[in-house]
Amino acid sequence: MQFLGHVVRFIVSALVLMVVGWIVPQFSVGGFGSALLLALVIALIGWIIESVFGTRVTPFGRGIVGFLVSALVIYLAQFIITDVRVTVLGALLAALVIGIIDLFIPLAAPFDKTRAD
Repeated sequence: MQFLGHVVRFIVSALVLMVVGWIVPQFSVGGFGSALLLALVIALIGWIIESVFGTRVTPFGRGIVGFLVSALVIYLAQFIITDVRVTVLGALLAALVIGIIDLFIPLAAPFDKTRAD
């Protein structure tokens, strides 16, 4: 059951990234496959940052540090996924829009103990 939850979370994350690509002018995602890979890369980079620096300095962290790390992760992910194009301003705007969407539709499971709320 937990595997299905992760799959649903990645699909929702990919859809959110496609919506962000439609809203933010300096952020583009090639298609659903690219958005799905982008969601996976963002999760992996976030996991690496969390394991090195702790839960306070992650894309899922609250506050300005979490926002800036989220923008940095989005910007770095474009170098791994070929169909993604983002500028620094686009990464900042995308992190802002993703943060706002995450307020209304949390992308983490409600009982996920790894998320720092």
